[in-house]
Amino acid sequence: MKPSLIARQKECGQLTEALKSNRSEFVIVCGRRRIGKTFLIDQFFKNKYDFTFVGAHKAKTATQLRNFSKAIKQYSRKKFPPFSNWYDAFDALEEYLETLPKKRKKVIFIDEMPWIDTNRSPFVEALENFWNGWANRRYDIVLIASGSATSWMADNLIENQGGLHNRITRRIYLKPFTLKETEEYFKNNNFRWSRYDILQCYMLTGGVPYYLNLLDPKLSIAQNIDTLCFDENGALRKEINELYPALFNHAENYINIVTILYNHKSGLTRKEIAHNSKLNGKYLSTILENLEQCNFIAKMEMFGHESTAVYRLIDFYTLFYYKFIADKHKLDGQWWSHHLNDTGIRSWQGLSFELICMQHHQQIKKALGISGIATNISTWKCNPDKENDLPGAQIDMIIERADRMIHLCEMKFSEKAFNISNEYEKKLRDRMWLFDAKTKNKKTLVNTFVTTFGLGEGKHHSIVHSEVTMDDLFNS
Repeated sequence: MKPSLIARQKECGQLTEALKSNRSEFVIVCGRRRIGKTFLIDQFFKNKYDFTFVGAHKAKTATQLRNFSKAIKQYSRKKFPPFSNWYDAFDALEEYLETLPKKRKKVIFIDEMPWIDTNRSPFVEALENFWNGWANRRYDIVLIASGSATSWMADNLIENQGGLHNRITRRIYLKPFTLKETEEYFKNNNFRWSRYDILQCYMLTGGVPYYLNLLDPKLSIAQNIDTLCFDENGALRKEINELYPALFNHAENYINIVTILYNHKSGLTRKEIAHNSKLNGKYLSTILENLEQCNFIAKMEMFGHESTAVYRLIDFYTLFYYKFIADKHKLDGQWWSHHLNDTGIRSWQGLSFELICMQHHQQIKKALGISGIATNISTWKCNPDKENDLPGAQIDMIIERADRMIHLCEMKFSEKAFNISNEYEKKLRDRMWLFDAKTKNKKTLVNTFVTTFGLGEGKHHSIVHSEVTMDDLFNS
Protein backbone atom coordinates (compact mmCIF):
# COMPACT_ATOMS: atom_id res chain seq x y z
CA MET A 1 0.00 0.00 0.00
CA LYS A 2 1.35 3.43 -0.94
CA PRO A 3 2.18 5.49 2.17
CA SER A 4 0.15 8.65 2.66
CA LEU A 5 0.85 11.89 4.47
CA ILE A 6 -0.64 12.05 7.95
CA ALA A 7 -1.33 15.46 9.52
CA ARG A 8 1.23 18.15 8.52
CA GLN A 9 -1.50 20.42 7.12
CA LYS A 10 0.20 23.54 8.43
CA GLU A 11 3.53 22.56 6.92
CA CYS A 12 1.93 21.74 3.56
CA GLY A 13 0.29 25.17 3.67
CA GLN A 14 3.69 26.82 4.05
CA LEU A 15 5.07 24.90 1.07
CA THR A 16 2.01 25.86 -0.99
CA GLU A 17 2.56 29.53 -0.14
CA ALA A 18 6.20 29.23 -1.19
CA LEU A 19 5.11 27.96 -4.60
CA LYS A 20 2.53 30.72 -5.04
CA SER A 21 4.60 33.69 -3.86
CA ASN A 22 5.99 36.32 -6.22
CA ARG A 23 9.55 35.91 -4.99
CA SER A 24 12.22 33.26 -4.79
CA GLU A 25 11.96 31.24 -1.59
CA PHE A 26 14.66 29.74 0.62
CA VAL A 27 12.84 27.20 2.81
CA ILE A 28 14.51 25.15 5.53
CA VAL A 29 12.88 22.07 7.02
CA CYS A 30 14.22 21.09 10.44
CA GLY A 31 13.40 18.56 13.09
CA ARG A 32 14.81 15.69 15.04
CA ARG A 33 16.03 12.51 13.40
CA ARG A 34 13.22 10.17 12.24
CA ILE A 35 10.56 12.90 12.30
CA GLY A 36 9.69 12.64 8.58
CA LYS A 37 11.30 15.69 6.95
CA THR A 38 12.21 13.98 3.68
CA PHE A 39 8.91 12.09 3.60
CA LEU A 40 6.94 15.33 3.95
CA ILE A 41 8.78 17.04 1.10
CA ASP A 42 8.70 14.00 -1.20
CA GLN A 43 4.97 13.49 -0.59
CA PHE A 44 4.09 17.14 -1.06
CA PHE A 45 6.00 17.50 -4.32
CA LYS A 46 5.21 13.91 -5.38
CA ASN A 47 8.94 13.37 -5.91
CA LYS A 48 8.88 15.80 -8.84
CA TYR A 49 11.76 18.24 -8.58
CA ASP A 50 13.70 20.31 -11.01
CA PHE A 51 16.78 19.23 -9.10
CA THR A 52 17.38 17.22 -5.96
CA PHE A 53 20.52 16.08 -4.19
CA VAL A 54 21.16 14.15 -0.98
CA GLY A 55 24.37 14.63 0.97
CA ALA A 56 26.37 11.48 1.70
CA HIS A 57 27.10 10.67 5.34
CA LYS A 58 30.80 11.05 6.26
CA ALA A 59 31.83 11.30 2.59
CA LYS A 60 34.77 13.46 1.52
CA THR A 61 34.29 16.65 -0.49
CA ALA A 62 35.48 14.99 -3.70
CA THR A 63 32.82 12.30 -3.32
CA GLN A 64 30.09 14.86 -2.59
CA LEU A 65 31.08 16.87 -5.68
CA ARG A 66 31.13 13.78 -7.87
CA ASN A 67 27.63 12.84 -6.66
CA PHE A 68 26.42 16.40 -7.25
CA SER A 69 27.79 16.31 -10.81
CA LYS A 70 26.02 13.00 -11.41
CA ALA A 71 22.73 14.47 -10.18
CA ILE A 72 22.98 17.52 -12.47
CA LYS A 73 23.78 15.27 -15.42
CA GLN A 74 20.70 13.17 -14.65
CA TYR A 75 18.41 16.21 -14.69
CA SER A 76 20.03 18.26 -17.45
CA ARG A 77 21.12 15.35 -19.66
CA LYS A 78 24.35 17.26 -20.13
CA LYS A 79 27.79 16.19 -19.02
CA PHE A 80 29.79 18.75 -17.06
CA PRO A 81 33.55 18.72 -16.49
CA PRO A 82 34.60 17.54 -13.01
CA PHE A 83 33.93 20.16 -10.34
CA SER A 84 37.02 21.33 -8.50
CA ASN A 85 34.97 23.05 -5.76
CA TRP A 86 31.43 23.98 -4.73
CA TYR A 87 31.52 27.25 -6.66
CA ASP A 88 31.87 25.23 -9.87
CA ALA A 89 29.05 22.96 -8.77
CA PHE A 90 26.59 25.79 -8.13
CA ASP A 91 27.64 27.53 -11.36
CA ALA A 92 26.64 24.35 -13.19
CA LEU A 93 23.35 24.26 -11.32
CA GLU A 94 22.65 27.85 -12.35
CA GLU A 95 23.48 27.03 -15.97
CA TYR A 96 21.06 24.11 -15.97
CA LEU A 97 18.24 26.00 -14.24
CA GLU A 98 18.55 28.84 -16.74
CA THR A 99 17.40 26.42 -19.45
CA LEU A 100 14.06 25.73 -17.73
CA PRO A 101 10.81 27.65 -18.43
CA LYS A 102 10.74 30.99 -16.65
CA LYS A 103 6.96 31.07 -16.15
CA ARG A 104 6.90 28.64 -13.24
CA LYS A 105 8.65 28.06 -9.96
CA LYS A 106 11.65 25.76 -10.11
CA VAL A 107 11.97 23.49 -7.07
CA ILE A 108 15.40 22.49 -5.79
CA PHE A 109 15.58 20.10 -2.84
CA ILE A 110 18.92 19.57 -1.09
CA ASP A 111 18.54 16.93 1.60
CA GLU A 112 20.94 16.22 4.48
CA MET A 113 22.70 19.49 3.80
CA PRO A 114 24.84 19.29 6.97
CA TRP A 115 26.52 16.14 5.60
CA ILE A 116 27.66 18.05 2.51
CA ASP A 117 29.60 20.63 4.49
CA THR A 118 32.76 18.65 5.18
CA ASN A 119 35.82 20.04 6.99
CA ARG A 120 37.45 23.01 5.25
CA SER A 121 34.83 22.84 2.51
CA PRO A 122 33.62 26.21 1.10
CA PHE A 123 30.11 24.77 0.71
CA VAL A 124 28.33 27.43 2.80
CA GLU A 125 30.18 30.27 1.04
CA ALA A 126 29.29 28.81 -2.36
CA LEU A 127 25.67 28.40 -1.27
CA GLU A 128 25.62 32.04 -0.17
CA ASN A 129 27.00 33.08 -3.55
CA PHE A 130 24.42 30.95 -5.39
CA TRP A 131 21.51 32.40 -3.43
CA ASN A 132 22.57 36.04 -3.14
CA GLY A 133 24.19 36.37 -6.53
CA TRP A 134 21.60 34.52 -8.60
CA ALA A 135 18.53 32.83 -7.06
CA ASN A 136 17.44 35.67 -4.76
CA ARG A 137 17.44 38.12 -7.68
CA ARG A 138 14.81 36.07 -9.44
CA TYR A 139 11.19 35.29 -8.60
CA ASP A 140 10.97 31.67 -9.75
CA ILE A 141 13.19 29.60 -7.45
CA VAL A 142 12.16 27.51 -4.45
CA LEU A 143 15.23 26.16 -2.67
CA ILE A 144 14.43 23.66 0.09
CA ALA A 145 17.17 22.65 2.50
CA SER A 146 16.72 19.89 5.02
CA GLY A 147 18.89 18.14 7.56
CA SER A 148 18.75 16.40 10.91
CA ALA A 149 21.90 18.03 12.30
CA THR A 150 20.07 20.74 14.21
CA SER A 151 23.18 22.53 15.44
CA TRP A 152 24.53 22.86 11.88
CA MET A 153 21.21 24.11 10.51
CA ALA A 154 21.01 26.69 13.29
CA ASP A 155 24.60 27.91 13.06
CA ASN A 156 24.91 28.02 9.27
CA LEU A 157 21.41 28.87 8.07
CA ILE A 158 19.01 30.10 10.75
CA GLU A 159 21.50 32.23 12.72
CA ASN A 160 23.97 32.86 9.91
CA GLN A 161 25.71 36.21 10.45
CA GLY A 162 27.32 36.26 7.00
CA GLY A 163 25.89 36.26 3.50
CA LEU A 164 22.82 34.22 4.44
CA HIS A 165 21.81 36.48 7.31
CA ASN A 166 18.02 36.96 7.16
CA ARG A 167 17.88 35.18 3.79
CA ILE A 168 15.72 32.28 4.98
CA THR A 169 12.18 33.06 3.85
CA ARG A 170 10.35 30.20 5.59
CA ARG A 171 11.27 27.88 8.46
CA ILE A 172 9.37 24.64 8.92
CA TYR A 173 9.90 22.71 12.16
CA LEU A 174 8.41 19.23 12.30
CA LYS A 175 7.16 18.02 15.65
CA PRO A 176 6.10 14.51 16.70
CA PHE A 177 2.50 13.50 16.12
CA THR A 178 -0.08 14.25 18.78
CA LEU A 179 -2.20 11.40 20.12
CA LYS A 180 -4.93 12.22 17.62
CA GLU A 181 -2.47 12.23 14.73
CA THR A 182 -0.98 8.96 15.98
CA GLU A 183 -4.45 7.45 16.04
CA GLU A 184 -4.98 8.67 12.47
CA TYR A 185 -1.72 7.00 11.46
CA PHE A 186 -2.81 3.69 13.00
CA LYS A 187 -6.22 3.77 11.33
CA ASN A 188 -4.59 4.55 7.99
CA ASN A 189 -2.28 1.56 8.41
CA ASN A 190 -4.95 -0.96 9.43
CA PHE A 191 -4.10 -1.20 13.12
CA ARG A 192 -6.99 -2.40 15.28
CA TRP A 193 -5.70 -0.98 18.53
CA SER A 194 -7.76 0.69 21.23
CA ARG A 195 -6.92 4.15 22.51
CA TYR A 196 -5.51 2.54 25.64
CA ASP A 197 -3.14 0.55 23.41
CA ILE A 198 -2.20 3.66 21.44
CA LEU A 199 -1.55 5.56 24.66
CA GLN A 200 0.89 2.86 25.82
CA CYS A 201 2.54 2.82 22.41
CA TYR A 202 2.98 6.59 22.61
CA MET A 203 4.92 6.13 25.85
CA LEU A 204 7.68 4.49 23.80
CA THR A 205 7.44 6.18 20.41
CA GLY A 206 6.39 9.68 21.46
CA GLY A 207 4.55 10.05 18.14
CA VAL A 208 7.79 9.94 16.09
CA PRO A 209 6.66 8.73 12.62
CA TYR A 210 9.65 6.47 11.93
CA TYR A 211 9.17 4.65 15.23
CA LEU A 212 5.48 4.19 14.48
CA ASN A 213 6.39 2.77 11.09
CA LEU A 214 8.37 -0.01 12.81
CA LEU A 215 5.31 -1.37 14.62
CA ASP A 216 3.59 -4.52 13.40
CA PRO A 217 -0.24 -4.48 13.54
CA LYS A 218 -0.30 -8.27 13.83
CA LEU A 219 1.52 -8.14 17.18
CA SER A 220 0.36 -6.88 20.56
CA ILE A 221 1.91 -3.81 22.20
CA ALA A 222 4.04 -6.03 24.45
CA GLN A 223 5.21 -8.18 21.54
CA ASN A 224 6.13 -5.08 19.54
CA ILE A 225 8.16 -3.66 22.42
CA ASP A 226 10.01 -6.97 22.83
CA THR A 227 10.74 -7.14 19.10
CA LEU A 228 11.94 -3.55 18.77
CA CYS A 229 13.75 -3.03 22.08
CA PHE A 230 14.72 -6.35 23.63
CA ASP A 231 15.44 -8.61 20.70
CA GLU A 232 19.17 -8.75 19.98
CA ASN A 233 18.63 -7.13 16.56
CA GLY A 234 15.74 -4.89 17.60
CA ALA A 235 15.51 -1.69 15.56
CA LEU A 236 15.28 0.51 18.67
CA ARG A 237 17.68 -1.38 20.91
CA LYS A 238 20.69 0.71 19.81
CA GLU A 239 18.91 3.70 18.30
CA ILE A 240 20.37 5.87 21.04
CA ASN A 241 23.86 5.44 19.53
CA GLU A 242 22.82 7.32 16.38
CA LEU A 243 20.09 9.60 17.69
CA TYR A 244 22.10 12.39 19.29
CA PRO A 245 25.30 12.22 17.17
CA ALA A 246 23.18 12.57 14.02
CA LEU A 247 21.66 15.79 15.34
CA PHE A 248 24.34 17.63 17.27
CA ASN A 249 28.02 18.49 17.05
CA HIS A 250 29.87 17.41 20.20
CA ALA A 251 26.95 15.13 21.01
CA GLU A 252 28.60 14.01 24.24
CA ASN A 253 27.71 17.35 25.84
CA TYR A 254 24.09 16.99 24.77
CA ILE A 255 23.95 13.44 26.11
CA ASN A 256 25.44 14.69 29.38
CA ILE A 257 22.60 17.20 29.79
CA VAL A 258 20.00 14.59 28.85
CA THR A 259 21.42 12.11 31.36
CA ILE A 260 21.38 14.71 34.12
CA LEU A 261 17.74 15.53 33.41
CA TYR A 262 16.87 11.84 33.31
CA ASN A 263 18.20 11.53 36.85
CA HIS A 264 16.09 14.51 37.97
CA LYS A 265 12.60 13.59 36.77
CA SER A 266 10.95 16.68 38.27
CA GLY A 267 13.27 18.93 36.28
CA LEU A 268 16.09 21.37 36.92
CA THR A 269 16.59 25.10 36.48
CA ARG A 270 19.27 26.39 34.14
CA LYS A 271 21.46 27.21 37.15
CA GLU A 272 21.11 23.67 38.47
CA ILE A 273 21.91 22.21 35.04
CA ALA A 274 25.02 24.39 34.83
CA HIS A 275 26.15 23.21 38.26
CA ASN A 276 25.66 19.53 37.42
CA SER A 277 27.09 19.66 33.89
CA LYS A 278 29.96 22.12 34.46
CA LEU A 279 28.76 23.90 31.31
CA ASN A 280 27.67 27.53 31.24
CA GLY A 281 27.27 30.69 29.22
CA LYS A 282 26.18 30.86 25.61
CA TYR A 283 27.26 27.28 24.89
CA LEU A 284 24.87 25.87 27.51
CA SER A 285 22.10 28.11 26.19
CA THR A 286 22.70 26.77 22.68
CA ILE A 287 22.53 23.16 23.87
CA LEU A 288 19.28 23.76 25.76
CA GLU A 289 17.75 25.64 22.82
CA ASN A 290 18.68 22.87 20.36
CA LEU A 291 17.38 20.11 22.64
CA GLU A 292 14.16 22.03 23.15
CA GLN A 293 13.79 22.70 19.43
CA CYS A 294 14.03 18.96 18.75
CA ASN A 295 11.46 18.15 21.45
CA PHE A 296 13.94 16.27 23.63
CA ILE A 297 13.42 18.62 26.56
CA ALA A 298 10.71 21.10 27.52
CA LYS A 299 10.87 24.29 29.52
CA MET A 300 8.10 25.14 31.97
CA GLU A 301 7.71 28.27 34.06
CA MET A 302 7.80 27.99 37.85
CA PHE A 303 4.54 29.25 39.36
CA GLY A 304 5.04 32.63 41.00
CA HIS A 305 8.53 33.00 39.49
CA GLU A 306 8.03 34.01 35.86
CA SER A 307 11.77 34.53 35.32
CA THR A 308 12.61 30.99 36.49
CA ALA A 309 12.00 27.96 34.31
CA VAL A 310 12.41 24.24 34.87
CA TYR A 311 13.75 21.98 32.13
CA ARG A 312 12.50 18.39 31.86
CA LEU A 313 13.52 15.47 29.66
CA ILE A 314 10.43 14.67 27.59
CA ASP A 315 11.74 12.42 24.79
CA PHE A 316 9.88 9.18 25.33
CA TYR A 317 12.36 6.91 23.58
CA THR A 318 15.29 8.32 25.57
CA LEU A 319 13.38 7.89 28.84
CA PHE A 320 12.53 4.30 27.89
CA TYR A 321 16.12 3.53 26.89
CA TYR A 322 17.69 4.76 30.13
CA LYS A 323 15.01 3.09 32.23
CA PHE A 324 14.97 -0.36 30.66
CA ILE A 325 17.90 -0.90 28.26
CA ALA A 326 20.97 1.16 29.11
CA ASP A 327 22.30 -0.76 32.13
CA LYS A 328 21.20 -4.23 31.13
CA HIS A 329 24.12 -6.14 29.59
CA LYS A 330 22.11 -9.25 28.82
CA LEU A 331 18.56 -8.71 27.71
CA ASP A 332 15.89 -11.37 27.56
CA GLY A 333 14.32 -11.18 24.10
CA GLN A 334 10.88 -11.27 25.74
CA TRP A 335 11.78 -9.21 28.79
CA TRP A 336 8.84 -6.85 28.47
CA SER A 337 6.24 -9.61 28.18
CA HIS A 338 7.76 -11.34 31.21
CA HIS A 339 7.71 -8.25 33.44
CA LEU A 340 4.42 -6.49 32.63
CA ASN A 341 3.39 -6.33 36.28
CA ASP A 342 6.71 -5.04 37.61
CA THR A 343 6.58 -1.87 39.70
CA GLY A 344 9.29 -0.39 37.48
CA ILE A 345 7.03 -0.56 34.44
CA ARG A 346 4.11 0.86 36.43
CA SER A 347 6.14 3.82 37.64
CA TRP A 348 7.44 4.45 34.11
CA GLN A 349 3.88 4.41 32.76
CA GLY A 350 2.83 6.90 35.41
CA LEU A 351 5.66 9.30 34.57
CA SER A 352 5.09 8.91 30.83
CA PHE A 353 1.38 9.62 31.21
CA GLU A 354 2.18 12.82 33.11
CA LEU A 355 4.44 13.94 30.25
CA ILE A 356 1.79 13.09 27.67
CA CYS A 357 -0.74 15.19 29.58
CA MET A 358 1.65 18.14 29.81
CA GLN A 359 2.31 17.96 26.07
CA HIS A 360 -1.44 17.85 25.41
CA HIS A 361 -2.39 20.75 27.67
CA GLN A 362 -4.35 22.37 24.84
CA GLN A 363 -6.57 19.30 24.65
CA ILE A 364 -7.02 19.43 28.43
CA LYS A 365 -8.08 23.08 28.19
CA LYS A 366 -10.58 22.16 25.51
CA ALA A 367 -12.03 19.39 27.67
CA LEU A 368 -12.37 21.85 30.56
CA GLY A 369 -14.19 24.29 28.28
CA ILE A 370 -11.61 27.04 28.77
CA SER A 371 -9.98 27.17 25.33
CA GLY A 372 -11.14 30.75 24.91
CA ILE A 373 -9.72 31.92 28.26
CA ALA A 374 -6.15 33.20 28.51
CA THR A 375 -4.11 30.79 30.61
CA ASN A 376 -0.59 30.23 31.83
CA ILE A 377 0.90 26.75 32.22
CA SER A 378 3.43 26.30 34.99
CA THR A 379 4.84 23.91 37.58
CA TRP A 380 5.50 24.26 41.31
CA LYS A 381 7.41 22.56 44.06
CA CYS A 382 8.58 23.35 47.56
CA ASN A 383 11.11 21.58 49.75
CA PRO A 384 10.26 20.26 53.22
CA ASP A 385 10.44 22.88 55.99
CA LYS A 386 11.87 20.99 58.97
CA GLU A 387 11.90 24.06 61.20
CA ASN A 388 8.13 24.49 60.90
CA ASP A 389 7.41 20.78 60.41
CA LEU A 390 5.97 21.29 56.92
CA PRO A 391 6.18 18.62 54.20
CA GLY A 392 7.47 19.20 50.70
CA ALA A 393 5.12 19.13 47.72
CA GLN A 394 5.16 19.16 43.96
CA ILE A 395 2.54 19.92 41.31
CA ASP A 396 3.69 19.02 37.80
CA MET A 397 1.13 21.07 35.89
CA ILE A 398 -0.81 24.14 36.95
CA ILE A 399 -3.29 25.92 34.68
CA GLU A 400 -3.73 29.50 35.83
CA ARG A 401 -6.71 31.25 34.24
CA ALA A 402 -7.20 34.93 33.54
CA ASP A 403 -10.54 34.75 35.36
CA ARG A 404 -8.69 34.11 38.63
CA MET A 405 -9.09 30.36 38.88
CA ILE A 406 -6.19 27.91 39.22
CA HIS A 407 -6.35 24.22 38.26
CA LEU A 408 -3.95 21.97 40.16
CA CYS A 409 -3.67 19.01 37.78
CA GLU A 410 -3.29 15.44 39.02
CA MET A 411 -2.45 12.94 36.27
CA LYS A 412 -3.07 9.26 36.94
CA PHE A 413 -2.52 6.32 34.59
CA SER A 414 -4.48 3.18 35.46
CA GLU A 415 -6.14 0.18 33.81
CA LYS A 416 -9.56 1.09 35.21
CA ALA A 417 -11.38 3.96 36.91
CA PHE A 418 -9.19 5.62 39.52
CA ASN A 419 -10.41 5.68 43.13
CA ILE A 420 -9.41 8.29 45.71
CA SER A 421 -8.69 6.92 49.15
CA ASN A 422 -9.18 8.70 52.46
CA GLU A 423 -5.41 9.20 52.80
CA TYR A 424 -5.11 10.56 49.27
CA GLU A 425 -7.96 13.03 49.83
CA LYS A 426 -6.17 14.30 52.93
CA LYS A 427 -2.93 14.64 50.96
CA LEU A 428 -4.71 16.74 48.30
CA ARG A 429 -6.30 19.01 50.91
CA ASP A 430 -2.98 19.47 52.73
CA ARG A 431 -1.28 20.27 49.43
CA MET A 432 -3.86 22.92 48.54
CA TRP A 433 -3.33 24.54 51.94
CA LEU A 434 0.45 24.40 51.54
CA PHE A 435 0.23 25.89 48.04
CA ASP A 436 -1.89 28.81 49.29
CA ALA A 437 0.45 29.39 52.23
CA LYS A 438 3.70 29.24 50.27
CA THR A 439 2.55 31.25 47.23
CA LYS A 440 0.24 33.66 49.11
CA ASN A 441 -2.38 32.73 46.57
CA LYS A 442 -5.68 34.68 46.61
CA LYS A 443 -7.29 33.02 43.59
CA THR A 444 -9.81 30.17 43.53
CA LEU A 445 -7.99 26.86 43.77
CA VAL A 446 -9.44 23.60 42.35
CA ASN A 447 -8.22 20.04 41.76
CA THR A 448 -8.44 18.71 38.22
CA PHE A 449 -7.86 15.02 37.59
CA VAL A 450 -6.60 13.70 34.23
CA THR A 451 -7.03 9.91 34.13
CA THR A 452 -7.26 7.13 31.59
CA PHE A 453 -10.80 5.97 32.40
CA GLY A 454 -12.11 8.60 34.78
CA LEU A 455 -12.76 8.46 38.52
CA GLY A 456 -14.69 5.68 40.22
CA GLU A 457 -17.58 6.26 42.57
CA GLY A 458 -16.57 7.14 46.11
CA LYS A 459 -17.19 9.51 49.00
CA HIS A 460 -13.75 11.10 48.69
CA HIS A 461 -14.24 12.31 45.13
CA SER A 462 -15.79 15.61 46.19
CA ILE A 463 -12.23 16.94 46.40
CA VAL A 464 -12.16 16.89 42.59
CA HIS A 465 -13.58 19.90 40.78
CA SER A 466 -13.21 18.69 37.18
CA GLU A 467 -12.20 15.57 35.27
CA VAL A 468 -10.43 14.93 31.98
CA THR A 469 -10.08 11.43 30.51
CA MET A 470 -7.84 9.69 28.01
CA ASP A 471 -10.43 10.19 25.26
CA ASP A 472 -10.21 13.95 25.76
CA LEU A 473 -6.46 13.82 25.09
CA PHE A 474 -7.22 12.38 21.63
CA ASN A 475 -9.30 15.43 20.66
CA SER A 476 -7.66 17.93 18.35
